Amino acid sequence: MYRMHPQWRRARQIVNEGGIGELRTIHSVFSYFNADGGNIRNQAETGGGGLMDIGCYSISLSRFIFDSEPQRVMGVVQYDPRFKTDKLVSAILDFGNGTASFTCSTQSALFQRVNILGTTGRVEIEIPFNAPPDKPSRLWHQKGNDTEEILLAPCNQYTIQAEEFSRAVIHDTPVPTPLTDAVSNMKVIEAVFESGRRDAWVSVD
Repeated sequence: MYRMHPQWRRARQIVNEGGIGELRTIHSVFSYFNADGGNIRNQAETGGGGLMDIGCYSISLSRFIFDSEPQRVMGVVQYDPRFKTDKLVSAILDFGNGTASFTCSTQSALFQRVNILGTTGRVEIEIPFNAPPDKPSRLWHQKGNDTEEILLAPCNQYTIQAEEFSRAVIHDTPVPTPLTDAVSNMKVIEAVFESGRRDAWVSVD
């Protein structure tokens, strides 16, 4: 759903049009604190843990902005001894021509932010993943020594997602985000977990 939000379409447009020069690296953080054993996010048997819940967004956005797949990953994974779920994950994705790094956590202060850095500029998104539907969204475009604040009108990214999917069904056109994209994202997630187990770089197959 986050890809449907105008702030991400604007960010990608800036990058694709050379607004930050050559894309070099992406840094993202997504965290919250939840130590409730009854919450599905803390239940290992149902796929709980930070990487599957919120780290997936950092991986997805990196693939979205680079418009390619990472070649290899390095991950550090910390598990909660009670829940057996990952509570803190940090990873580096190697895209060959650039990198992306992220941290996600289910037991850290509530925070989210994305920075996209190039050779001559930068894009920063204030609330990249669950932008409030009733408030303007804000990002900053730094180009050289100048920084422009960009405000986007309030919108509901879930509504946009549903409308675009509906149009694809009605007009028999490709859906905005196909299943193949989800499979590719899952391959990276699995590689990060494997890297954490092996304490080594892992190729993304």
